[in-house]
Amino acid sequence: MDATRPLTRRDVARGVAASVAAAALPCPSFAQATAHIVVIGGGFGGASCARALRQLDPNLQVSLIEPNQTFTACPFSNEVIAGMRDLPAQQFSYDRIAAGGVTVIPQAAAKVDPQARTIALADGHSLTYDRLVLSPGIDLRFDALPGYDEAASAKMPHAWKAGEQTTLLRTQIEAMQDGGTIVIAVPAAPLRCPPAPYERASLIAHYLKTRKPRSKVLILDAKDGFSQQKLFEAAWKELYPGMIERIALSQGGRVTSVDPATNTIITDFGNYVADVASVIPPQKAGLIAEIAGAADNTGWCPIDPTSFASKLVPNIHVIGDACIAGQIPKAASAARAQGNACAAGIVAMLSGKGPETPRLSGACYNTVAPGYAFSLSGVYQPKDGQFAEVESATSPVNAPREVRQREAEGAENWFKTITVETFG
Repeated sequence: MDATRPLTRRDVARGVAASVAAAALPCPSFAQATAHIVVIGGGFGGASCARALRQLDPNLQVSLIEPNQTFTACPFSNEVIAGMRDLPAQQFSYDRIAAGGVTVIPQAAAKVDPQARTIALADGHSLTYDRLVLSPGIDLRFDALPGYDEAASAKMPHAWKAGEQTTLLRTQIEAMQDGGTIVIAVPAAPLRCPPAPYERASLIAHYLKTRKPRSKVLILDAKDGFSQQKLFEAAWKELYPGMIERIALSQGGRVTSVDPATNTIITDFGNYVADVASVIPPQKAGLIAEIAGAADNTGWCPIDPTSFASKLVPNIHVIGDACIAGQIPKAASAARAQGNACAAGIVAMLSGKGPETPRLSGACYNTVAPGYAFSLSGVYQPKDGQFAEVESATSPVNAPREVRQREAEGAENWFKTITVETFG
């Protein structure tokens, strides 16, 4: 993207997910031939970073530690919940990444020793690194909401990590009798993909409208406002009148505890018994970030926005949902952009140069019905030790349906682009 021109609707429609242009292109090799860069976490951020490191300098030894042999993408997983898409369409292997020279290690990282620069794996093996990139995504804080733990999620699925939980919530909705109420509990920020709970409510309402029209969706929200609120509310009024109700923080929407045995959700001002409950708990950086000492008392990881270097431990970088990235949302396109920029910065530092100031761009699409979507995009640069938004564009609230249709097509193209560029 030309840094001298403003962000346009065309940029959004193209689904620009990446970042620093140099990170996507080969460049001359300057790094030490023996340098070993280890990336922990094979999501959009970690996989992009590992792949970009090898593209930028084929002499680097790059290892990607990821226990899952198949990555299941969260973007578009709300469509799986609503019966519009099947889970295999969300799943991608690491074969192309391995074919590009990255050593993919199908293990979980159990321990990091920043002083010795070693990583202990779950199977008892260990490896050393020159620099470590942490991209562990989020973990759910099962201790933060009384009554809600991992066992409770089998009854009240969060579906916030795509996979078994996604299909569980879909199955519960399909089994619900017409006239039932689906309750979605939304935590306070920060959380992964801030608009996703409202997209979920929209697509569930689409399913109910076509299959169980006497049913409704209730959103219990620990926030008063949310991203693209006017767009969502206009779509609900147009598409699902009377089907979606949202109770905000100031109206008593904050969930204080749950009772899985009775499917009851308790708020500051009342109790709600759900026929189906999707409880999204508070979140934090993935556990390995805490083990490595890269997370602070907020549960997230402070970084230098120029290099993504941890502010707490040396020779470690943190990207994606786990890091404190200022105004950059925790989303797939942001993680991919950060992965590419981090790779470029590491190669520069290994060659004795300072990293260039990154300029990251990303797009976020929200689908509220088949053929009906809207979007938000932004450009971000470091400012005062954080990333600040320097440009943004969002869909107009009163756009005609043909615009919503084009954005739905743009969303599909964005997903195809980001998954091919990341996984092959």
